[in-house]
Amino acid sequence: MKKSPYITREGWRILDEELKFLWRIERPKITQAVSEAAALGDRSENAEYIYGKKRLREIDRRVRFLSKRLDELKIVDYHPSQEGKVFFGATVSLEDELGDIQTYRIVGSDEFDPKKKWISVDSPVAKSILGKCIDDEVIVNTPNGKISLIINDIKYTNKN
Repeated sequence: MKKSPYITREGWRILDEELKFLWRIERPKITQAVSEAAALGDRSENAEYIYGKKRLREIDRRVRFLSKRLDELKIVDYHPSQEGKVFFGATVSLEDELGDIQTYRIVGSDEFDPKKKWISVDSPVAKSILGKCIDDEVIVNTPNGKISLIINDIKYTNKN
């Protein structure tokens, strides 16, 4: 499944900072370490050289991915017309059938974080609540079956 190209402004900034760190700081540091290890002679048994080359490949792979992905991404900023409805970037409180309340923030697939309760815009829950209002009931298809959720609250942070 193709990921949505949407990202929050802060999410884009974090990926951009990672790319700059890898390219300007980490890669030159590892390149220098590999050069120094290579100067020591036999590379076949030189752990620093072997590890350094492996780390450079990892960095280069991540740099290529981030460069390409940042070009594809579309930053979605808050707009006042979103108030009262669930759109990208919203923090939404949902009540399940047992009365338990969970709060999630809808973000791009590149920035979702279960620990922060940030869910991807591509997730089943996010897809089912987009465009809905407070007190709307939605049915979400989950791997364990269908669940009913009621939207209790919608907030937007980072209003520019």
